Amino acid sequence: MTDDIRCCGTGTCIINADGFCWCGQQWDGEKMCFPKPAQAAHPEGQAEHNALSAGADDPAQ
Repeated sequence: MTDDIRCCGTGTCIINADGFCWCGQQWDGEKMCFPKPAQAAHPEGQAEHNALSAGADDPAQ
């Protein structure tokens, strides 16, 4: 293992060039953390998902 400053402390981190570890955590510029669900899911489709979800409770649609 290398002494990567981004390691979360377990000593098992394998971090790619985009800052993602094999365990699912991502480097946020200061520390390793799990991405928020909206960031982890396809952000480009989030607006469409939100629009579809907004009408899900509307019986007129």
